[in-house]
Amino acid sequence: MIRKVLIANRGEIAVRIMRTLREMRIASVAVYSEADRQSLHVRLADEAYLIGPAPARESYLSIERILDAARKSGADAIHPGYGFLSENRDFAAACESAGIVFIGPPASAMSAMGSKTAARARMAAAGVPITPGGDATTIEEARATAARIGYPVMLKAAMGGGGKGMRLVHHEEELESALERARSEALRAFGDPTVYIEKAIVKPRHVEIQVLGDREGNMVHLFERDCSIQRRHQKVVEETPCPVATPDLVRRMGEVAVKGALSVGYFSAGTFEFLLGEDGSFYFLEMNTRLQVEHPITEWITGFDLVEEMVRVAAGEKLRHRQEDIVRRGAALECRVYAEDPVGFLPSPGRIEALRAPAGPWVRDDNGFYEGATVPSHYDPLVSKVSVWAADRRSAIARMRRALSEYVVAGIKTNLAFHEKLLAHPAFVEGRYDTGFIEEHKAELLGYSTPSEEEEATLAAAIAIAAARVEQRAQRSESAAADDAGRLSPWVQQHRSQRLR
Repeated sequence: MIRKVLIANRGEIAVRIMRTLREMRIASVAVYSEADRQSLHVRLADEAYLIGPAPARESYLSIERILDAARKSGADAIHPGYGFLSENRDFAAACESAGIVFIGPPASAMSAMGSKTAARARMAAAGVPITPGGDATTIEEARATAARIGYPVMLKAAMGGGGKGMRLVHHEEELESALERARSEALRAFGDPTVYIEKAIVKPRHVEIQVLGDREGNMVHLFERDCSIQRRHQKVVEETPCPVATPDLVRRMGEVAVKGALSVGYFSAGTFEFLLGEDGSFYFLEMNTRLQVEHPITEWITGFDLVEEMVRVAAGEKLRHRQEDIVRRGAALECRVYAEDPVGFLPSPGRIEALRAPAGPWVRDDNGFYEGATVPSHYDPLVSKVSVWAADRRSAIARMRRALSEYVVAGIKTNLAFHEKLLAHPAFVEGRYDTGFIEEHKAELLGYSTPSEEEEATLAAAIAIAAARVEQRAQRSESAAADDAGRLSPWVQQHRSQRLR
């Protein structure tokens, strides 16, 4: 049985994992960068260890430093959360070599699904429908692939996600410059400039299937999530059930996802992402070999604790449920609350001067911050995820609108106003949307035209400079009392932080 788990992550997902571990009576170990000394996940952990300076490459992405913290703490397992090293096959293999249980899939499955181009080939061989596409190693190869499948096409980074390294190309004359930008962005984000081309599906929905399997080959799916409300290919709002998916369609997508997962020897939690066409056809996009940001809505409708299931599978236990035993109840909705300026959806880091999270029946707030905490500029600006459950979709929307009306955040800019406008939009209420919904309705939802890439770069630089100044002031006031915070009990840490406020 697993006794102590190091969480190789930060923010709301680290806090969420700790809560399940506490219910399972398993000790938790936090790791933190210098920018996160006073973070909520450090306060809540049973132990905490400093692993490096603010840049992620020197802290949360350092396999050596994380494993060193695991050895010092005596942790016998590591949960990677999502992002950072969660889909890094070398990290999973390093944990295994160090005799530490990796709470996730085997490195071999991560390797099989880690490259999108390789994953497409594996899934096609397994009978999973994939979008037409091909390689784009050179501009000549890209032109040939695009001509074969027809425009519009989508350029995608082979080794990453989150909308980085992606470009929609409508005409051949746009292809060369788009390829250069996509390759450059992929290299910066993932250390690999490889991109490939897919046929762009017109007005698609982004629908994903949650799968869960054990080490003995038992695999189930936990229904679908509609993640079509996106900005810059990054999800903002998710819901289940998908408003247009029939039970038969969900069953077929689930069967395909289970088949695909079994074909690579997968176990633990994972997600198959599909593009759903207007005609009901669906195509494999990628598999995320980790826990998803939007997993709470699946937990709402099934009653599963996905973190607990991952821990049990990692400990060698068999799945406790068969597919025929798993039922869906009601509807659930999640809104991602970001520290970002609505103008261009650019990050807005800084100190949270006031914070009041929503509460009440069937409302859940997965938050990684507290009043007085600073949202750093070094990481993803996600502050929290608000999710709700109700008996049906319209009731879930009404409940989310009520929850958002209670949410108070001062000191930083957030996208709360955007969510309120979205949930009141007639087309969204009726379930009539696709992945281009925000762009199509930006005047109503955002009240402005999308800025150019040059304007975004200028704004981003100004925000980064301002954020750096905020953090420098905060670090000067905290450093004297926080030098040894990582080895103190959470109660002493909390007492010291209150004195600094």
